Amino acid sequence: MGWVIWITGLPGSGKTTISLKVQESFEADGISVTRLELDEIRRYVTPEPTYSEEEREIVYRSLGYMAKLLYDHGINVIIDATANRRSYRDFARGLIPNFIEVYIETPIDRCIKQEAERDAKYSPKGIYDKSKLPGANVPGINVKYEAPENPEVVINTVEITPEKAGEIIRDWVKKRFDIEITPENREREGEP
Repeated sequence: MGWVIWITGLPGSGKTTISLKVQESFEADGISVTRLELDEIRRYVTPEPTYSEEEREIVYRSLGYMAKLLYDHGINVIIDATANRRSYRDFARGLIPNFIEVYIETPIDRCIKQEAERDAKYSPKGIYDKSKLPGANVPGINVKYEAPENPEVVINTVEITPEKAGEIIRDWVKKRFDIEITPENREREGEP
């Protein structure tokens, strides 16, 4: 039985770092996970993004459908994407029976600081600096970010490290779906 975890939060909240820690935690237990990082996918779907509402609608619906296709083939998925509107995440929830929404709760001032310091491979640089430009639409600044109303897991990054967040999310999913770690899991992943 597969599942899909959507990790959402403001830009710079730590989604990518935490999604990597979740993936590492599962893979250490011999459970394969495919991570969909929107900033990477966007390079192919919208190589010159405008971040307009229309474009975001298309991008997030496409992302949700990609996750559903993987899920339908029994592949566990982690989505790393802001998705500033609840409707984007709810679309995926409606498609995927085993859907988990994780909210990375981080104060905006911390997001701004982390975003300025991050060295993410695919994330655009200077998001919050660009929010000062005319016509900018940065979630949490120029465009509303709609936090989840009933996420399955909330991670407060002021209190919880990325490593601990990865463990909390992994443990919640394992408990929810009654996943046991067996020697066979580890052997399938090439571990002793």
